[in-house]
Order: sequence, then C-alpha cells, then structure tokens
Amino acid sequence: MKFYSTNNPDLRVDLKEAVIRSLPADNGLYMPETLTPLPESFWDTWRDLSFSELGFEIANHFFQGSVPADDLKAIVDDAINFDAPIVKVTDSTHILELFHGPTLAFKDFGARFMARLMAYLTKDDTEELTVLVATSGDTGGAVASAFHDVPGTKVIILYPKGGVSGLQEKQLTTLGGNISALEVEGTFDDCQRMVKACFLDTELAQKHNLTSANSINISRLIPQSFYYFHAARQLLDAGIETQPTFVIPSGNFGNLTAGLIAQQMGLPIYHFVAATNLNDVVPRYLNDGEYDPQPSVSTISNAMDVGAPSNFARMQDIFGKSWDSMRENVSGLAFDDEETRTAMKLVKDHTDYTIDPHGAVGWLASSIWLDAVPEAQTIILETAHPSKFIDVMDAVLGEGSTDIPKRLACLADLEKVSKVVSADPQEVIDYLNQ
Repeated sequence: MKFYSTNNPDLRVDLKEAVIRSLPADNGLYMPETLTPLPESFWDTWRDLSFSELGFEIANHFFQGSVPADDLKAIVDDAINFDAPIVKVTDSTHILELFHGPTLAFKDFGARFMARLMAYLTKDDTEELTVLVATSGDTGGAVASAFHDVPGTKVIILYPKGGVSGLQEKQLTTLGGNISALEVEGTFDDCQRMVKACFLDTELAQKHNLTSANSINISRLIPQSFYYFHAARQLLDAGIETQPTFVIPSGNFGNLTAGLIAQQMGLPIYHFVAATNLNDVVPRYLNDGEYDPQPSVSTISNAMDVGAPSNFARMQDIFGKSWDSMRENVSGLAFDDEETRTAMKLVKDHTDYTIDPHGAVGWLASSIWLDAVPEAQTIILETAHPSKFIDVMDAVLGEGSTDIPKRLACLADLEKVSKVVSADPQEVIDYLNQ
C-alpha cells in the first residue's frame, strides 16, 4: 500500500512514512493510492463477526499486505476491546455510543490503534518517537492514555487555555511520565497551526523523530471506519433494512472522513449529515460552494470549536474537488449554544436519554433531516460521555443529573501539571529543543 499527498497526487510513500511522518512536506494530507470495495466474501460473513474480527477484515483489506495479517490482527484485537452499541431512541433515530473506551470518547478507537501500529512500525528503531498532538478536548486524553508509559515514546499535547472542560483537562495533565501538556494562550486552530509548523520544519521533525496523533494522521481514520460498519449491521440485526443516514457532530472532520472511507469500501450509506456549532465553515461551503475558514469561536460543544478543519482536504480529494458530488453525499447544518441547550433538555424530557452537547447538535441536525426525509433512519454519533462536560450538563439539566464514571471521577482531585505558552510556534519549537 502506497500513499499520496492531497497536494501532490504523484507523490508516493509507504505506510511507515505516512504514519510516522504524518504530514507531507507540501502541507497536504496522506491518502491511500487505492481504496477499493471489500470483496463479496466479506459481505457473506460480516454480520457474524465479532467487532474486532470485523475491524481486522476492514484493516487488512485497506492495508493490502503492508502489515502481516497475524501482526495486524494482534493490533486490532488489543486496540478494539470495547463495544460501540447503537441505542434506539425513537422509531427513526438511533444513537451510536462511542464512549465505552478507557477515556470515554470516540478518540479511543483511533488513538489505541495508532499507538499499537506505531509500536509495530518502529519496533526495530533506536530513536525515541515524539508524538506531537493538538486537541480541542478528547484527542489529547485518548492519546495520553494510549501512549502512557509506552517505551521509546514521549507525548506533547497542545490544548487551548480555557478551551476544554475541567475533566478533559485533567485527562491531559495528570498522567505524568512520558506525557507533557502545553496550555496554549489561543484557540484550537492556533494549536493545530503550531503542530503543523513543527512538521513542516523538516530539520526539526527529523531531529526529534516527530509524529502526529491528530486526525491529520491517516492511521487515526482507519479504526474510526470500523464503527460505521458495526453500526450499520446493528441496524440490520434490528430488522431495519433502510440504508442509514449518519449524523456526525463535526469539528476537524476526521470522523466524517472515516465514514466516507467506509462508504468507499462498499458500506451502503444513504447520506451523511455534518452537524456543527457556530464554527460552520463546512456547512457554509456545502450551501454556497465557498470555503472560507474563520477564526474559531468558543461554544459549549468545545470539541467542535475548529475554524479550519484539516480533513476538509481529504473530503475534497474523495469527491474529486467537486462541490456537486460532495453535496450529493453530505449535507451540513449548524446550531448555536441556545439551540443546543434546548435540544439537551428536549431529549432528556421526551426520551429519558442523556445526551452531551455535541450529540445534541447531532440531534438537532437529525430532526431537520427527518423532517425533510421522513422515511430515513438516522444514526447520530455520540462522540463522548456526557460527564466529560459536567459543568454544561449540570447547568442545563440540573446538578447531579449526569452520572460520572469512576475512571473519570477519580481525576477530579489530581493536580494539573502543564506549561502555559503563547500561540507563537517558536514556543513549541523551543520546548522541543530544550
């Protein structure tokens, strides 16, 4: 399997280069040179496979022998050891719960798989691997958990000061060991820009053996495609033959891109709905064809506070840069905080399901889609456990309304350890060189 840059289709690199180097020197993103539908033999058995078996078959087809089957199976089995169930909330609306991993967020799928794949790809290397990652909330915690105490690695997490929830911050800043956190006086977009600046400095990237755990890294997206297949077959097992419409709360658009990869691999999907908060650059593009990134604004659905989503380049690549083709497959809707709060209350009052602010944005988009397409069956991706946003949950639904799992609650009293830096890329460069 070879990979090319979205900025240079003639570039070809192998799997190790794409995963470990993360970002091409031309500031594009890596994409697989071929992405073909799964064979008929897969569809004969896919509904009978365990979740990890399903993931292995998908990954093995994707990598086309770049990782020996036995090694890849061990990676998937170890990484995907928790479920992603769908919950029926109304006759037409289902929630795909992606928060049953160790850090209670969908990022666990990508981070755990990536950590194990990187360990395999670098097993014969002698250099320490430096994982540099920007987070708007959940990525940092998942990466910290996945790489904590992994020999031969150190992790540096950049997050926006005041831009993540209290418990999310504790997940980033309390592990210690090989995990360090930089608290950036800026937005997630600043954090992402700083990370990219480091990778585009070829000398710096080589000196520190830099790799990224953001969704700019193609290996993050492969395991995220697994749960689209898993969700679709759960719908079939419930006797629902309608092709699902996936409603995806979206920030950096890695999750939606993973869904597009699943579709390219042959999964029957009726439509995608990208649901955003006020950071609505992609819904605006889908409406008028103009892509106009803006500085991100803070909302109560903080993990989606992204003004310049990296994975938009991959979305364009998949659709051949055709606005019409993208609009045929993807719709976009955006909502403000007041609408989000109202949806959180409505879902709790009418269904007794507790949904987090990001899922609530998805619920709003799903409701509008179902009004337009009443025969549809929607699957909303619930990307994180509501307790990760406990301040918002308490303010909207009442104090004590949301249970906090023990593995998260135990972080509350731990001491935060971070270094405050400005949004100047030189600060993270200096930190790396110290």
